[in-house]
Amino acid sequence: MPAETLGSPRTMHDRMLAGEPYAVDRDLTTRADRAADLAATYAATPASARDTRRSLLEDLLGQVGTDVEVRGPLRVGLGEQLRLGDRVVVAGGLVVEDAAPVTVGDDVRIGHDVRLLTVTLPLDAGQRRDGWRVARPVTIGPDVWLGDGVTVLPGVTIGAGTVVGAGSVVTRDLPAGVLAVGNPAAVIRQLVAG
Repeated sequence: MPAETLGSPRTMHDRMLAGEPYAVDRDLTTRADRAADLAATYAATPASARDTRRSLLEDLLGQVGTDVEVRGPLRVGLGEQLRLGDRVVVAGGLVVEDAAPVTVGDDVRIGHDVRLLTVTLPLDAGQRRDGWRVARPVTIGPDVWLGDGVTVLPGVTIGAGTVVGAGSVVTRDLPAGVLAVGNPAAVIRQLVAG
C-alpha cells in the first residue's frame, strides 16, 4: 500500500469517489469481489427469470431505470457508480470500469463487447508501481447507439443521439447528433434528427 495512506482518515474509496488519485486497497478489493460475484450470478440466471435478474441488477448497480435489458455477461469494477437510464438495451459482454461515475442516458443501445473505462494510470513508472491511479467520469447521452466493440475512454461525454460505429475508440467528447467512427473516433457526418 502507498505510504501516503498511513494515518490518513480518508479511505481510498473516499479518494476515488472524490476524483482524487487513489490506490486499490483491501476495502476496494472486497467491493470489487462483491460486484464480480453478483455479476456472475446475474450471468448464470436464466433470461426468463426477469424479476430475479432485475433484482440482481438493482443490487449490483447504482441505478437501473425502467425497462432496462442487459443480455449476456456484464463485468463491472464496483457497480455502484454505474447508472442506467430508462429503456437501455445492452447486447452483452459489456465491461464497465466504474471507479468514477458512468451515466448512460435513456433509450441508449449498447452493442456487444463494449467497454466504458474510467481509470487511467500515471505516466510516472514509480507511481504506477506504487499502485496509484485516477478515475474520470464517462457520460453517454440519451438516444446514443454504441456499436459492437466500441471503447469509451476516461473523461469522455457522448452527446444525445450520436451513433458510434463498431470498433471505434472514443478518446474525446463527441457532440450530439453525429456519426463517429474510427480509432480515434472522428465525426464523419451530422445526423438528421428523427
